[in-house]
Amino acid sequence: MSLVAAVLLGAIQGLTEFLPVSSSAHLILARAFFGWEMPPEAGLAFDVALHIGTLAAIILFFRVEIMSMAAALPSLFSTTDDQSVKVARAIAIGTIPVVSVGVLFNDLIEQVLRTPAIAAGALATGAILMLVAERLGSRTRHEASITLRDGLLIGCAQSAALIPGMSRSGSTITMGMFLGLRRDAAARFTFLLAIPAMLAAAAKEGLEVMKIDLPPGSASLFAVGTLVSAIVGYLTIKYFLRFLASHRLDVFAAYRLALAAVTVAWLLRH
Repeated sequence: MSLVAAVLLGAIQGLTEFLPVSSSAHLILARAFFGWEMPPEAGLAFDVALHIGTLAAIILFFRVEIMSMAAALPSLFSTTDDQSVKVARAIAIGTIPVVSVGVLFNDLIEQVLRTPAIAAGALATGAILMLVAERLGSRTRHEASITLRDGLLIGCAQSAALIPGMSRSGSTITMGMFLGLRRDAAARFTFLLAIPAMLAAAAKEGLEVMKIDLPPGSASLFAVGTLVSAIVGYLTIKYFLRFLASHRLDVFAAYRLALAAVTVAWLLRH
């Protein structure tokens, strides 16, 4: 893989990790469309590097909220109504589904579902759900109203996003809108909810990468991919939250449907 490919894949990861269009689908399809392949072990390591970049972006962007929730952890099981404690509780219960599904079905997800055909179907399914939520959700609730039930249901949506093409942000924001949350409130909560899952995934995959002998010269490609995904990811979070304050998700749904159609056409020719 070339340096240009590393930069482009880093940018793709930074954009699509937080936009509701699925980073896993885009990485799978970009490699399939353009032939940006590496040996399987090196490819896994590069994906870990890209995810570390976007994890750094989300931690940096929400550093104040994260520090507040960390300080609130000793009160997690108390009866206080402190907002940071309530959010931390919702995130804790919302993380259970994705961890459970990831542990139980990791082999299925990695070995069977990571294909262009699955990604195309999931892209289309997520787009339809997004369009329905835009038209049925009341979108009047703010972050302060998020309950443990909301956290659990949004967490279930996050676990569905383990299917390439569903999109973590797309699935969770859509569920948030079905529950009556404003788009930007749903996005802020779901970005925070993503942190424990991203940390766990990075730690697990990082342990596997430590056992791999990487090709000579790959370290520089990994560093470039990580840096680009972090910078692009931070900017994406910042401007996407502003966009959600006053815009619908229809443009992303239309893009997902178009990409699914392009993928199907590509599959029929190969």
